[in-house]
Amino acid sequence: MRIAQTRVLASALLALAAAGAPHAALAQTEIQWWHSMGGPLGEWVNDLAKDFNASQKDYRIVPTFKGTYDESMTAAIAAFRAGNAPHILQVFEVGTATMMASKGAIVPVAEVMKTAGAKFDQTAYVPAVAGYYTAPNGQMLSFPFNSSTTVFHYNKDAFRAAGLDPNKAPSSWPEVAAAAAKLKAAGHKCPFTTSWVSWTQLESFSAWHNVEYATKNNGFGGLDTRLAFNTPLHLRHIENLANMAKQGLFVYRGRGNAADNTFVSGECAMMTGSSGLYANIKKNAKFANGIAPLPYYPDVPGAPQNTVIGGASLWVMAGKKAPEYKGVAAFFQYLSRPEVAAESHKRTGYLPVTRAAYELTEKSGFYKENPGTDVAVTQMIRKTTDKSRGVRLGNFLQIRTIIDEEFEQVWGGKKSPKEGIDAAISRGNEQLERFQKANSK
Repeated sequence: MRIAQTRVLASALLALAAAGAPHAALAQTEIQWWHSMGGPLGEWVNDLAKDFNASQKDYRIVPTFKGTYDESMTAAIAAFRAGNAPHILQVFEVGTATMMASKGAIVPVAEVMKTAGAKFDQTAYVPAVAGYYTAPNGQMLSFPFNSSTTVFHYNKDAFRAAGLDPNKAPSSWPEVAAAAAKLKAAGHKCPFTTSWVSWTQLESFSAWHNVEYATKNNGFGGLDTRLAFNTPLHLRHIENLANMAKQGLFVYRGRGNAADNTFVSGECAMMTGSSGLYANIKKNAKFANGIAPLPYYPDVPGAPQNTVIGGASLWVMAGKKAPEYKGVAAFFQYLSRPEVAAESHKRTGYLPVTRAAYELTEKSGFYKENPGTDVAVTQMIRKTTDKSRGVRLGNFLQIRTIIDEEFEQVWGGKKSPKEGIDAAISRGNEQLERFQKANSK
């Protein structure tokens, strides 16, 4: 009897082992992804992870919102030091130079793809986007994800009420001031505002007019770069904005993207900001709206040129196991699929990361059906120059904070535009010098 029971037990264990074998084989490799996307964009990120996880059985992407861009970057650095960093970290373009200098903390995306045996063609990505995240040796360092650029958003209903043509946005800065005056006369308390002051009014403004924001090709040419936005053109522009602020035509609504919601709510009628605001506008705005190219000064030779990249890319953190990097590579391949990238572009307003995604979106008729959604793309696919490729500086986050601090004094009438610009350059250059010393051999 005991022998029989033993045989039965053995058979049961064998059956259990056999039944468990497939489950063991199906054990998924978990990939942690830290990001800074909230609201409708957070829903988009969660859907990407969900759809990828459903498309295969080997890996599971786990997206986690870690606060603002600077908060998530700080958290990831602390986690790396503690030995529990995520596999993928979303880092805004301002942190690119810092991540590049963090040798040992990151693994170049080109290396991740190659080691994993994943197909990866850098030429498939939009040049203006891929070039920003590529090292001098030609190796792509991070994966282009939510790349945006600066555009001009405007409230068509407010334009119509003020006697302005709702289908014709201001194309020049003098026209912006004129439109703002009409909007104010019609009772609008916030005719024009802007988010990301340094990005929209200095960095993109410089590239759009083909003038330097910083020396050494805006930082691409070496760590000894220094700020250069004290030209007569820059001073003229900040003086114009300061005068608009005095007249109540330009209303400053805070740092970062704080101004975004004032446009979406209808409080402010015009704004310069990210093309990535499209998802929020599409979902929450209760008025007819338009997207137009960034305004420029028509008397500047060569303008408009091209705007610069914004948004963020995905960096792969070091210290992970080979199977985990294969999962990362598989996820990046999934994000690069034309149909996936095109759908993300149409949903969010961020740039299509590949040429194929752009072509697929165009063929679908999306741009014709949604006028203005191609503005970000056409602004970025123009041929770039050494002055308009982008801005890549060390301690860039600190520099932007300094610019916010100094320009807030200008908008408030406590400093002249020249005083604000000079102070921002002096303090910003101190940050560049510190970064240069810390990262020079």
